Amino acid sequence: MATSEIDNQSFPFGTVLTAMVTPFTEAGEVDYDVAAKLAIKLVDEGCDGLVVTGTTGETSTLTDDENIEMFRTVVNAVGDRVAVLAGSTTNDTRHSIRLSLRAKEAGVDGILVTAPYYNKPSQAGIIAHVKAIAEAIDLPIMMYDIPGRAGIALSTETIIELAQIPQVIALKDAKADYQSTTTVLANTDLHVYSGDDGLTLPLMAAGAAGVVSVTAHVAAAKYRTLVDAMHAGDLATARATHFELDPIQRGIMGHVQGAVAAKFGLHWQGVLPNTVVRLPLLAPSDAELDAIRADLREGGWDL
Repeated sequence: MATSEIDNQSFPFGTVLTAMVTPFTEAGEVDYDVAAKLAIKLVDEGCDGLVVTGTTGETSTLTDDENIEMFRTVVNAVGDRVAVLAGSTTNDTRHSIRLSLRAKEAGVDGILVTAPYYNKPSQAGIIAHVKAIAEAIDLPIMMYDIPGRAGIALSTETIIELAQIPQVIALKDAKADYQSTTTVLANTDLHVYSGDDGLTLPLMAAGAAGVVSVTAHVAAAKYRTLVDAMHAGDLATARATHFELDPIQRGIMGHVQGAVAAKFGLHWQGVLPNTVVRLPLLAPSDAELDAIRADLREGGWDL
């Protein structure tokens, strides 16, 4: 089990989760062997939960069969040690149910349910979407509020109503609306996770459980330190770690899509054999790479 001072029976999804990249071969096929090794590396370094084939896992360019094999691969690699959540929902409720049922068969511990993107349903439509998925799969659910990608936000009232669904136990909050987060924490029993790496400390100060991070691919131990310190009430250690993470977060999240930068960081660390992504994602330009390297050097990397 990943080293932590937290009793994870209180947090069934864990407190430091990485939204995993999906490794590819040079030919662009999913590299399941490397995915298993990456999952083990992340858990060994402090993660007690993994989100598989979410946005950072390039789920929109994976087939259903590739998604399911990724779930199965990660469950087999680390599923007896940590919680594994499946990024198995789309903007199509029926498709989300079919894929989530297959994810359940693959052994995942829960489902990440994003607000339906592109078709922009009403708040009532979002609630009906989540209820239909919850009733069909009977697995714990983490809601994902990310209006910057989905094109629609979960209203505070919608989140509070969704929290009444027994299977909905958590929220990945990437809305950057501190007042909304505060109201949700004050009026629900949801385990709230920062979906923005840089907001982990302030959201935890309000009562969030932890973080679902992209930067944790290359800095899991630091997030473990920050999150454990916040749960222990050690603000000095948490604040110091927050500042140590700042340039690394900027490097991974500030210049190109997180999956792209994370793959370069992992490649530079010798974890991934390549940096292949699928279109429409592209490798960084030379200027973007220079900016990423500069930030990581500021964070202590020898590049």
